[in-house]
Amino acid sequence: MEENQKHKIRAAVMENYGKIGAAAGSACGCSTACCTSDSVNDPINISLTVGYSTEELTSVPEGANLGLGCGNPQAIASLKPGETVLDLGSGGGLDCFLAAKAVGSTGKVIGVDMSPEMISRARQNAQTGGYTQIDFRLGEIEHLPVADSSVDVIISNCVINLSPDKDQVFREAFRVLKPGGRLAVSDVVAIEELPPIFKEDMMLYTSCAAGAATIQELERFLQAAGFVQIRIQPKDESKSFIKDWSPGSKIEDYVVSAVIEAKKPSA
Repeated sequence: MEENQKHKIRAAVMENYGKIGAAAGSACGCSTACCTSDSVNDPINISLTVGYSTEELTSVPEGANLGLGCGNPQAIASLKPGETVLDLGSGGGLDCFLAAKAVGSTGKVIGVDMSPEMISRARQNAQTGGYTQIDFRLGEIEHLPVADSSVDVIISNCVINLSPDKDQVFREAFRVLKPGGRLAVSDVVAIEELPPIFKEDMMLYTSCAAGAATIQELERFLQAAGFVQIRIQPKDESKSFIKDWSPGSKIEDYVVSAVIEAKKPSA
């Protein structure tokens, strides 16, 4: 991909998610996020559909859940008290707040997002909820503002697909993980080659669809970065909500949500 196209994609992603972050209330922005056209103002219903529980969604500050996910990374991360967790593309802070509950007062959570509006929103949510072990940082997931070998677990929810430099994202993830650290991600993957018309549609890109990599590509990126014990599990049932990201386009024939797991070698 040419550098000009990469800059165009980053600018579109920042603009669209910045608008969502700056919007009042907690409504999901359907034209720029993973949500359904008939649930525009119901992020709780959207998040229940992709795998969160009512208990999880009602335990976080109001406005933290923007209905932007395509899965629930908490369900696969197996977080433990005292661990340090990094969330790639932390948005309003939903997954960070849930992670904070799992790691407890002895743990730490870092949320990184490229949008100043999202960071501002998440920090306000943290203050409202009294979360003291979460640090929201402005930055790109391709160039993480995080020290080497400082994180036990990396989570992410439907964000890595938005990056035009996915191989660089995984190299950075590998860099900041401690030896033996693990990656637990919910994202979308391509199960068929996307038609050129889809790849050129910037709205589809910022809606978490057109930028999806194939399972084979993701495995290659992870292996090249140094990860082992790689597991990518597509979820065919996700087609039920993915079809509403672009009604009538049959996008669900090309992409599905998936669980992506990997580990950094212990030595």
